[in-house]
Amino acid sequence: MRPQPSRREALQNGGLSFGAAALFGLPLSMVPPPRLSLREFQEQLVKTPIQAEGPFYPNPLPLDTDNDLLIINEKITPAVGEITHLTGKVLDINGRPIRNALVEIWQVDSKGVYLHKDSDNYAQRDSNFQGYGRFTTTPSGEYYFRTIKPVSYPGRTPHIHVKVTKDGKQLLTTQCFIKGHPQNERDEVLQDIQDPAARDSVIVDFAPLADSKIGELAAHFQMVAGL
Repeated sequence: MRPQPSRREALQNGGLSFGAAALFGLPLSMVPPPRLSLREFQEQLVKTPIQAEGPFYPNPLPLDTDNDLLIINEKITPAVGEITHLTGKVLDINGRPIRNALVEIWQVDSKGVYLHKDSDNYAQRDSNFQGYGRFTTTPSGEYYFRTIKPVSYPGRTPHIHVKVTKDGKQLLTTQCFIKGHPQNERDEVLQDIQDPAARDSVIVDFAPLADSKIGELAAHFQMVAGL
């Protein structure tokens, strides 16, 4: 009998359907809500605004580039921070899922340090935080990351950088922000998005998981690429 894949293996290989979240011990609150009608769904779509990649795309990329940023390779010690399950879909402008797209994320660790040699206090960064991850979208356009809730650093409100490419073509570069964070109103990158609906589309709720015994959070970030 073929052994059942571990939770980590399933997440790394993109073999997890969110409808089967319970099978791998993931919170049921991560399962997407019931579908709207096609017309209602398309009317709600907002093209995700393109934002600057910034100067701190990982340099160099870590050896471990999977979608679990809390554990590097087979280390035992996890990264410091509030565990966050970041999920979402990548869609085209008509609401069709974009499959086999590469989603990359990168962010600072709990000390506000990027995985980049020019980041402030680089020598003091959390060596157990991967800082970067990638995931190939499923046939339904879904992606999943396990990371930490982003923190602020001088001059910026907390955020996660996201880049989406497919077949070598860049579809979208943007950032994901925390709903209700007091620094959002003063963040120039976020406030540079002039359209209120587009600005709201990159601000997501990092909500506590009711069934988590260790204070995990869940954030759902849907992206619409203007194809």
